[in-house]
Amino acid sequence: MKKIALIVMAIASFTLTGYGQKAAASKIDPAKGVREVFERLIDGIKQVDVDKVMGTYEKSDRLLIFNNNGSATIGWDNVKSNVESSYAKVTNVTLEVTGLRVEMLGKTSAYVSCKWKQSQENEGKLENASGRMTLVFKLIGKEWKVVHRHTSPDNPGPTRPVFPSERTS
Repeated sequence: MKKIALIVMAIASFTLTGYGQKAAASKIDPAKGVREVFERLIDGIKQVDVDKVMGTYEKSDRLLIFNNNGSATIGWDNVKSNVESSYAKVTNVTLEVTGLRVEMLGKTSAYVSCKWKQSQENEGKLENASGRMTLVFKLIGKEWKVVHRHTSPDNPGPTRPVFPSERTS
């Protein structure tokens, strides 16, 4: 009887150990890589680091950015040129991200959405802006890259073509 009890305990032990390993393996966060690249992008913006920021984007003519001012930029080279031009005038950046949401759309794609609030000095003048941002990520090889970004301001300027009902001020 003792032998049977020991055998049952041994089998139960192996079964539970195997179950625990499967449970631990299933707890691997598939969005971790996406979050890491997003954090690198945010750090690059705060550090006014063109290379760090551009390293998060897919180096492609298909890269599509809908900018905060209502314009669109297509292609990695054009985005880099815009970033270099604006970063040459910018210092003392602070950027706060809230409401971060990472949603996996499959094994090779995801989107990130958040609210943001940024202040910076542009040519010595303090600027403040806030809004919402959505980024689409794609797994390219072994690296997550941003393939699309859409940024919308909380309070678009008075000359921005929006419906009167959309204005918040």
